Amino acid sequence: MKKIWITFISVVVVSFIVLIWIGTEVYQTQPPIPETVIVKETNVVLYTKEDIQTGQNVWESIGGMEVGSIWGHGSYVAPDWTADWIHKEAVFMLEAWAQKDFNTKYEDLDVEKQAALKARLIQDIKTNTFNETDKSITISESRLAAINENIKHYTSIFSEGKEEYAIPKGALTDAKKLEQLNAFLFWTSWAASTNRVREDYTYTSNWPHEPLIDNTITKGSLVWSGLSVVLLLLFIGILTYYYLVNHEKGEILDKPETDPLTNLKLFPSQKTILKYFIVISLLIALQVILGAVTVHYTVEGQAFFGFDLSKYLPYSITRTWHTQLAVFWIAATWLATGLFLAPMISGKEMKYQRFGINFLFFALLVIVLGSMFGEWLGVHQFLDLTTNFFFGHQGYEYMDLGRFWQIFLGIGLVLWVVMVSRHILYAIRKNDASKHLLIILLISVMAIGMFFFSGLMYGENSSLPVINYWRWWLVHLWVEGFFEVFATVVIAYIFSQMKIISAKTAGRVSIASASIFLAGGIIGTLHHLYYSGTPVQAIALGATFSALEVVPLTLMGFEIRENWNLLKSRQWMQKYKWPIFFFIAVAFWNFVGAGVFGFLINPPIALYYIQGLNTTAVHAHTALFGVYGLLGMGFILICLRFYSNRAWESKKLKRAFWFLNIGLVAMVVLSLLPIGIIQAYTSITNGYSYARDTELLYSPTLQTLKWLRMIGDVIFSVGIFYFCWFAIDETIYNFKRKHVNG
Repeated sequence: MKKIWITFISVVVVSFIVLIWIGTEVYQTQPPIPETVIVKETNVVLYTKEDIQTGQNVWESIGGMEVGSIWGHGSYVAPDWTADWIHKEAVFMLEAWAQKDFNTKYEDLDVEKQAALKARLIQDIKTNTFNETDKSITISESRLAAINENIKHYTSIFSEGKEEYAIPKGALTDAKKLEQLNAFLFWTSWAASTNRVREDYTYTSNWPHEPLIDNTITKGSLVWSGLSVVLLLLFIGILTYYYLVNHEKGEILDKPETDPLTNLKLFPSQKTILKYFIVISLLIALQVILGAVTVHYTVEGQAFFGFDLSKYLPYSITRTWHTQLAVFWIAATWLATGLFLAPMISGKEMKYQRFGINFLFFALLVIVLGSMFGEWLGVHQFLDLTTNFFFGHQGYEYMDLGRFWQIFLGIGLVLWVVMVSRHILYAIRKNDASKHLLIILLISVMAIGMFFFSGLMYGENSSLPVINYWRWWLVHLWVEGFFEVFATVVIAYIFSQMKIISAKTAGRVSIASASIFLAGGIIGTLHHLYYSGTPVQAIALGATFSALEVVPLTLMGFEIRENWNLLKSRQWMQKYKWPIFFFIAVAFWNFVGAGVFGFLINPPIALYYIQGLNTTAVHAHTALFGVYGLLGMGFILICLRFYSNRAWESKKLKRAFWFLNIGLVAMVVLSLLPIGIIQAYTSITNGYSYARDTELLYSPTLQTLKWLRMIGDVIFSVGIFYFCWFAIDETIYNFKRKHVNG
């Protein structure tokens, strides 16, 4: 056991040293925000630093990443504003020069003349004119004309609206704010099209793919992509060998003939937890409804079957709420599970436990409803920019809620950590066979509370690379890292209580699994940052360790088999059939959604072309719901199963299980994946901006594929209905029970 703990500690310490080192490089090498943007020939100041930074705040206030994307991060209906700006700027300049020099269109010129104009364009756009002395950027008059044309175009979109982008009329009407927004969009395009000092690639490592300015994939991205595949195959082989040699070495237990948890001691606080499951079920239902509305905007733009819904609930709001509620209900489920299991772990109920549970419950309601209302106010421009940052819409996907709500949630998590940890510590002091299992559980609980605060490490005027760095600490490390460890340990603890595995073996396996997850997962955070204004080290390390993230997922087949065998081992295990079925589904989607579809977009060569396309949505849906959502549902069922004293009528759960999984498959296979493949092909062959253009997105083929998604969505929604029906019905039944053991 000592060796396993040394391995775990070493993995965590070394990984965070590397991740923090990359963070320091992000701060030092980020694209500069100039004090002034000056026209070379006239010395006229086009933009100031204040314009650019305030423009970023304006962009955040209208929904930020929920209205198109920047550097590939964000939503899919509107364009990637960076790629779109660069392409329009390049086309305008080439056409202007062709008319001026040859009195004809650029496309009508012969190859030599086109090449000459393209070389002039590349020289103008890609030359870094940042002056270290006065912190200024100079642009040519030719580029100024293109910029002015872009300004007119984007001002029209955000003030007059554009149905194809699901941007309503009047989204932004303040002339000063529109000017500042354009300043920010210009800066993001400048950073993505201008070479770093003394380098032959841009601040975003030549992203986006834009042939007109020779933005093509870097040699480093190609090399590290190839190496990541080799490492993946190597470590899959090593881990498979290790598993086959060692997985039977655990302590063998004779599985009991009857359920060891039949006379499980229940506590009053566990009944208090039950109301969480009702609210969580309602949040699940609301999230699915908002998802249906959001995806429908991709077909009709502004309307919902003819009704002008965008007037009240624009796409930026429905998508915000859809993604945010997913995080809220999944996290709430896992936290409720921790609170439910806490007195089981210690064998006693600590003082003020019920009060704390009730306080957290009402705090959850306030945070969910308050943040949603604040986001609505922010997007509708009822708040000034600073107020919006604290109470409105921060503009960053999965971190949209205002800073005040973030802090409030963080305080709630600290309370949760205290309430769960004190039970675990009490149990650890017993020094029995479960000690090591409980220690790793304690570590995961404390990490969940601690790492949420990484989302507070940037400020209102922090630059985009810095914000993205800390954002992925929260989204990747918090959710995919330490919640994953928490889930693994909780399941191991439950199985140890069922006497399926020994507590000693469960502890050893949990620590080893955590080491394997985090070995790739911590540094693997960088795969989100390849092309986000970060240094090239992020590509090298992100590609390498992202490959390692996939390695343990290749063994999910063994986990499915072992869980399936559990059900057949003893008759009493049928009592836990549906929680185990959901855990089996989690293992399946962990391999397919997190593993296959995750690795589909993780190598630099893949992400360069398909970042922000529907291939990302494939991974997001199959991993976020397929893994974390179904796992949360499994946790609800296991808690209800422990609490309930009646046999379950399984018709609702059977329908819920199969409709959810079949619906998710249909959603991906019939719509998201085919659209993503068509977009990927377009991005590779023509350029990234074409893959996000309305000409493609609203083509007959893609419109048909969008409508086909309804098949999967309807099936999936039926599954949600049956699950919520069962969970609410069973919860109400148990809540009405007057007698609780203990």
